[in-house]
Amino acid sequence: MQQLKHKISFTGLICILLQSCGPYQKALKSEDVKLKYDMAEAYYDEGDFRRAKGLFEQLKPIYRGKPQSERITYFYANCLLNTKSYISAAYEFESFTKAFPNSDKLEEAYYIVAFAYAEISPVYSLDQKDTEEALNKLQDYINRYPDSERLVEVNNLVEELLRKLERKSFENARQFYTIRDYKAAIKAIDNFIGDFPGTPFREEAMFVQFKSAAILAINSVFSKKEERLDNSVAYYDDFIRSYPDSEFMEQTNSIRNDIEKEITTFASN
Repeated sequence: MQQLKHKISFTGLICILLQSCGPYQKALKSEDVKLKYDMAEAYYDEGDFRRAKGLFEQLKPIYRGKPQSERITYFYANCLLNTKSYISAAYEFESFTKAFPNSDKLEEAYYIVAFAYAEISPVYSLDQKDTEEALNKLQDYINRYPDSERLVEVNNLVEELLRKLERKSFENARQFYTIRDYKAAIKAIDNFIGDFPGTPFREEAMFVQFKSAAILAINSVFSKKEERLDNSVAYYDDFIRSYPDSEFMEQTNSIRNDIEKEITTFASN
């Protein structure tokens, strides 16, 4: 009997807790629009963007087409940004630029669209579609606001994203060397250097290209060996001319010695 009383008491307590709710839940469930609005702004001012987001999301359709719509839409989008819902934030801010083209928040909105895409840009080893989209959005911002105070930050983001694309392209090219497709590696690295002439990966790329050319030449059939040996020497000359103090110089010279031995053997035959 005593256990039954305890069980009933515990069940009653759970029911009370489930039925009761704090101010936020009351505002969410309330039909009082002013209450929702006041609570949303209060949470926003306090930096409680999660709760503010829930309320602004309810207010958006209610105020569509009304003077308050711009303010609510901006606050809602900013809540998404501050809760790291970057894809949704980018969408909402982009919608904001179209819905309120005369807003004094327009420049900020265009910047945040680009910033949000930059935030969802994945690591270099993954598909870089979002990185490319971020670069497009950043370029759009630069075109629209060439004198913006944010240009230093924007250019830093552009550089960071470009480095990611460069790394992706370089790793793709180097992959041909890894799988021993040396002809493809040589060509892919040519394309990589052509696409990114100022890349910080250029030194390593040229070293991998030289190694690919050397291995291809040394293991080549007799009819193609002389030409390929000459090509590998040319890649060596280009490399040491570009990077005379390279960290890869010891390996490079060792491979060059192997090429010389092969040239001597070929000449004697």
